[in-house]
Amino acid sequence: MATHSRQHALTQARLLFNQQGAVPGGVVAEPILRSWRRCADLGFDMRGVRRAELMTQGELREAQQRNEALRRLSEPAMSYLRRQAGGSGNLVILSDAQGLVLDSDGDTGFAHRASRVALMPGAPWDEAAAGTNAIGTALVEGRATTVHGAEHYFEPNRILTCAAVPITDSEGRTLGVLDLSSQARDVRPDVLEQVRAAVDVIEHRLFEEAYEHHAVLRLHGDHSGLGAPGEGLLAFQGDVLIGANRRALHALGLAATALGVYRYADVFEGELERCPDAAGRVQTRAGTTYHARLRWPRSRPPKSPVTPALPAVDAPRLPGGMRTPSFDAATLGALARAVHLSDAGVSILLQGETGVGKEVFARQLHERSKRATGPFVAVNCAALPESLIESELFGYEEGAFTGARRQGSKGLLRQAHGGVLFLDEIGDMPLTLQSRLLRVLQTREVSPLGAARPVLVDFALVCATHRPLAHEGADAPVRPDLYFRIAEYTVTLEPLRTRADRLELLRGLWAAQGAGPVLPPTIEAILARYPWPGNYRQLAAVLRTLHVLAGPSGMVDMDMLPAELSPAGSRDAAAGSPLLSSEPSNLQSMTDAAIRDALASHEGNVSRAARALGVHRSTIYRRAAALGLLRLR
Repeated sequence: MATHSRQHALTQARLLFNQQGAVPGGVVAEPILRSWRRCADLGFDMRGVRRAELMTQGELREAQQRNEALRRLSEPAMSYLRRQAGGSGNLVILSDAQGLVLDSDGDTGFAHRASRVALMPGAPWDEAAAGTNAIGTALVEGRATTVHGAEHYFEPNRILTCAAVPITDSEGRTLGVLDLSSQARDVRPDVLEQVRAAVDVIEHRLFEEAYEHHAVLRLHGDHSGLGAPGEGLLAFQGDVLIGANRRALHALGLAATALGVYRYADVFEGELERCPDAAGRVQTRAGTTYHARLRWPRSRPPKSPVTPALPAVDAPRLPGGMRTPSFDAATLGALARAVHLSDAGVSILLQGETGVGKEVFARQLHERSKRATGPFVAVNCAALPESLIESELFGYEEGAFTGARRQGSKGLLRQAHGGVLFLDEIGDMPLTLQSRLLRVLQTREVSPLGAARPVLVDFALVCATHRPLAHEGADAPVRPDLYFRIAEYTVTLEPLRTRADRLELLRGLWAAQGAGPVLPPTIEAILARYPWPGNYRQLAAVLRTLHVLAGPSGMVDMDMLPAELSPAGSRDAAAGSPLLSSEPSNLQSMTDAAIRDALASHEGNVSRAARALGVHRSTIYRRAAALGLLRLR
């Protein structure tokens, strides 16, 4: 009775869709309804039939040869799925990534009936050819799909019930689709899981063959699952993650953009060559533990992995020699996307307060990009004198102006050729030069001062700013046309005070200082509560000071803390801490108070106040001017 009621509801839904282009809510699943709309947009009539587009035998053989590896690795899984389905009236179908049926295996009687609707090798089953169907709709939706009877768009296809799962490689690319089709009356609730299990077998074999010469890490929640098709698989070149199957990506919460960008330490605790631990486990940075097994390639011993494509580059350091701050999951995800976009020629704009690590982010982008072997040229637009910025950026020929060096100057833009150009505080570049920079970005040519001909340049562009740039008017820091050229993709780096894991981060950065005493819990609590207006730069400076004062075998005392972090000062800061209130006005007032205190403590000396706060002098000058503090020198 339920089946009959469902068929009646679908019949009514098809009638309404034909007449009004709409269906009552809940009658048709959203993926099916989206597919119906796509078919309607193509001008298809539900009461019609699909176009006859069968390939010739010669064309089919060519398509099969192009997909020989997929067919070879899928054959055992197709046989397995046919046995699991059992009985008569079933057909296992393998298509390519365009929906062309390559092979079929199953009941010959049902295969003959299915051939009446062209469900056979050589027939295209993408939506544009066959309307709503499991193979074509799974390709469009990018996920496992079931289409029952009258859910098929074309009337003749309602004799089928089909379940299809895309087959993807270790880089997230779709290679084909595996489908199990049967008579419409034979609806089994576990059919999609059966097909998914068969696809796991195919993808497992694809992964093993693709990465036999790389280190492969196997993961599973159950030790007995290691080595089976349902395990997570990760491939590494050196310590760089270069491949992962669907199971691993899902379990670790990673996007395909992580591949080629993330390092082992971005995902797991410890080092690749020391995993798994004595208990045969690995722990993710999020705290999840998995049973694991690491297989090294036979061609190399498990020692000191190297990455030929990514040469060794010293990690960027913060003041005091501290290595790059530990990126959280959101920032790592943004980094991965930025790397892939930069490699594709997209300009990146980094936004964030002073000290949040914009240059560190840019250097990590360079180190993990295809341009890692090229130079990284950093230009602080706020630090270059306006009288010199043009010659410093664009270079000049011998004799271009009085005082020019005899051999001329290449200029920073040409120095970045083949690598990454990082323009920090782009909003402080004089407007008169912004038009010249825009022309360089559009033409990829630099015209040095005094040169007769322009010079070709090739670099990836990353810009950074501590203030909003996207507005017009006389006070706009950058021209609108330049803004849209440099901000093709924007990453906003959050301030240190917003991180929920500040205590863990603090302990990691303290340990990175080297041998020394343990931070007392009271001082840890003060440091973790403080809002850090200077962000990572200020934190690094304070930790370095404490480390030096304590010495390798001493202890950290309360009186070693800067004045603004003293118990009284920290209580004041905690009162307005974003843990209790995150109003921008409160955060700005805390920043202004810290600047006032630092200037007072250092008798108005801007340089010493900036060093104490771990911020650039320009930040002190800007805020001091806004606050009306005149005793600056």
